[in-house]
Amino acid sequence: MSLPSFYDAGRVGHRFSPDVQAVVEAGSALNLPPAADDAPSIALVLVDMQVDFIHTDGALPVPGAVGDCRRIVEWIYRHVARISKIFLSLDSHYPLQIFFSTWWRDATGSHPPPSAIISAADVQAGRWQPLYELEWSRQYVRQLENQHRKQLMIWPFHTLVGAAGHNLSPSLYEAVCYHAAARQSQPLMLSKGSIPRTEHYSIFEPEVKVADHPQGLFNRALLTELNTYDLVYLTGQAKSHCVLETVNSIMRALAPHPDRIAGLRVLEDGMSSVVVPGIDFDALADEAFKHHRENGLTLTRTTEAIG
Repeated sequence: MSLPSFYDAGRVGHRFSPDVQAVVEAGSALNLPPAADDAPSIALVLVDMQVDFIHTDGALPVPGAVGDCRRIVEWIYRHVARISKIFLSLDSHYPLQIFFSTWWRDATGSHPPPSAIISAADVQAGRWQPLYELEWSRQYVRQLENQHRKQLMIWPFHTLVGAAGHNLSPSLYEAVCYHAAARQSQPLMLSKGSIPRTEHYSIFEPEVKVADHPQGLFNRALLTELNTYDLVYLTGQAKSHCVLETVNSIMRALAPHPDRIAGLRVLEDGMSSVVVPGIDFDALADEAFKHHRENGLTLTRTTEAIG
């Protein structure tokens, strides 16, 4: 389908107030059949397509994300008659979390800067000291290294609940509303990342399980719902972190079901990697996606036919 007349590619990556009324009227005017009648049924999963990650003036901008967002928005418009439902995750943080500087200090009382790495050895030696959940925090950095082969990174404050950077990028929001009205299909917004004691990159599960928190275990209900669709397209930000960990989660969960993996598609040109000096996150992500491709995952692009 053609792009709607209200869409302005030049506004992608800029802040504005979406004209929801005009957008839904334009979507309804397409007179498309309801998504409930789709065969095959197609889900689109968009990971953390929020202002702080997409926009160049966001708190944690991902290089290349504006172009990714434009391609995804236009893909939605071109395929609105094929997409059955849109799922969107929202990274949702608060000021006091284990991956923010407020959680840690050194012997002088100084907090770590963004991009600082806090190793288990640092914590054991007292170079970095947790201010909250003391025993949990010490065990957490050990568990990351021993079980996940990762070290804790301190991130700049981003996607804080109640702040402007938490919002979906406005151009994408318009596309989501357009689809909802055109296909009589309510989008599903998924909040993640609000557990103070753990990182939470994957939309399915936190890095370290927190059994006493509602979001602390694997989101089996989400996987069950996605399994009802014939095809699942997935992309978003950032390739190196939240998209990759989401794919890691779903590939582990579906390993006994190769037929379900066969229906999973990752849009390569809808995601980019975080850039941090000294760490080639993009190369690490490419290696992981190569492994997943060898195990049945399909990598595709917005320019290729759906299927």
